[in-house]
Amino acid sequence: MKALRLFVVLTLLAGVSLSARAAYLHAKAELASLLIHRAWEARVTRGESRPPWPWADTHPVARLQIPRLGYDEIVLEGASARTLAFGPARLLSSADFGQAGNVVLAGHRTSWFKPLEAIGLGDAIELQWLDSRSHQVRRRTYIVNKIDIVVPEDVTLLAPTASDSLTLVTCYPFNPSPHSPERFVIRAKPASTGAKRD
Repeated sequence: MKALRLFVVLTLLAGVSLSARAAYLHAKAELASLLIHRAWEARVTRGESRPPWPWADTHPVARLQIPRLGYDEIVLEGASARTLAFGPARLLSSADFGQAGNVVLAGHRTSWFKPLEAIGLGDAIELQWLDSRSHQVRRRTYIVNKIDIVVPEDVTLLAPTASDSLTLVTCYPFNPSPHSPERFVIRAKPASTGAKRD
C-alpha cells in the first residue's frame, strides 16, 4: 500500500513538473515573439537596430510574408542555432536585402518553416526591410520558381547569384522525426523580372 502511494505521488509530481516546464517554455516563446516584434517596429519606425532583449546576439532585419499560406514572421540576423530557436534567420554569407545576389533565409522545419510544406510554384513571397542608406522601408515581392529537395552537401542553390533572388531553406522531411537527411530549398525571383523556371 505504501509503495502504491509513493508511486502515485511521484507520478503526480512528474506530471506537474512536466506541465510546468511546458507552460514555462510556451510563455518564454510568446514573450520572445512579442519582444522581437517590438524590436522590428522600432527598426521600421525609428530606424533603430537593437536586439529584442539586452543579451540577444541578433536583431530583426526583415519581415517575411507568404499571403497564400497566411505566413508572417520576422527574420533575424545570423542563422546560428541560438537565433533559429527564435525565428527564421538570414545567413550572414548571403546578399544584403535589396542588393543583387542571393538572399538566403533558414528556418526550422518543425516550427518557423513548417508552413513551407504547402508552398507551390508561382506563390508570392513578400519581403520587407529597412534600407540602411535611405532609412526607408523597402518591399519586394518574389515569385517561387523552383522547389528542390537536396542532400545537405548540395549547396548550389545557396550559392551567390549575379541576379536578385531569394532562397528559403529548411531540413526535410517535415515530420517531427529526429532524422532530417535532406534539405527543402525554395528559390524565388523578383516578381518584376518574371518567374521563369531555372
